[in-house]
Amino acid sequence: MTDRAPAVLEVLECSEDRVLKQPPGTRPEPQLSLPVRSAKRPFVKNVILARLCMRQLAAIGECLEPVVLKERMILQEPRRPVEHVYFIESGLVSLRVVAAGSMLETAVISYRGVVGTSFLWGGHLSTHQSVVVFPGTAHRLRVEDLRRIMKAHPDIRDNLFDYIQALTFQCVQTGLCGVRHHREQRLASWLCLASEAIDARVLPVTHDYLSSVLGLRRAGVTETLTRFEEQGLIRKMRGVLQVDEPKALEEKACCCYKLVSAAYAASSVRTLKEDHVS
Repeated sequence: MTDRAPAVLEVLECSEDRVLKQPPGTRPEPQLSLPVRSAKRPFVKNVILARLCMRQLAAIGECLEPVVLKERMILQEPRRPVEHVYFIESGLVSLRVVAAGSMLETAVISYRGVVGTSFLWGGHLSTHQSVVVFPGTAHRLRVEDLRRIMKAHPDIRDNLFDYIQALTFQCVQTGLCGVRHHREQRLASWLCLASEAIDARVLPVTHDYLSSVLGLRRAGVTETLTRFEEQGLIRKMRGVLQVDEPKALEEKACCCYKLVSAAYAASSVRTLKEDHVS
C-alpha cells in the first residue's frame, strides 16, 4: 500500500504549520517512512491527521488511500460491518439515524472529523447512515490497519477519542435542539454549522434537503429562508444558499451552534499543547 501514500499526502509549503519545522541542525528522524520531498511535514487539512507528529503520520500514511466523495455517496449503512474509516479533507458528510422509512440528521462531519469511529466502542456494526452532502475528498483507512497502528501509537487513539467526545456532544445537542428550539433558530444554527464546517459561505443545499434532515415542513423552511433573505442574511439561488451576513445569522441561531462549535474547538486543545512541547 505504500505506493498510494504520495497521492494522499502531498507535500506543500505551508508557513502556518505550527509543529512541522525541525530545529536547526537536527536530522530527519530515521523512523519516518512516509515518502516526502523535503524535511517539512506533509500538508493535510483533516484536523485529526494534522495534529499527529511526523512519526505517527508516517505510520498511518502508509495505509491511507485517497477517495473522491461524490454527492449522495453512502459511506456507511446502519447495522452493517464497519470496514473503513474516512478522514475527511473537504466536503460535508451527514450522519443520520434511519428507522421505519424516516430519517433524521444527528451531526455533520467535515475536515474536523472522521466517519466510522463506532468501532472504537467495541462495536462491529455501524449505528448510523453516513451520506455525502457536499462533494469533496477524504483519506480512507481500513479499520484493521488502524487498530494495528493504534497499538503501536496510542496517541492516535487519544486524538480520535477527543474528536468522538465532540461528535457525541453534537449528536446529543441535536436531539435536544429538535424538541426545544423553534424552526428559525434550528435553520439558522444548521446554516452556521455547515458554513463553519466547510469554511465557506456558499452552501449547495435545497429547501427539500433542509426539510428532510431537520424534520421540518418544506413550506415552513421556505417561509423562514425567505424571511432571512428579506433581512439580508442569506441569498437564495437555484440549488444554493449563500450566507451574506454570518454574524447576523448567528444571532438568529439557537445556543446549540455556539455550544457545538466550542466542543470541536475544545477537542483539540490538549493535543495542540502537547505538540508545542514535543
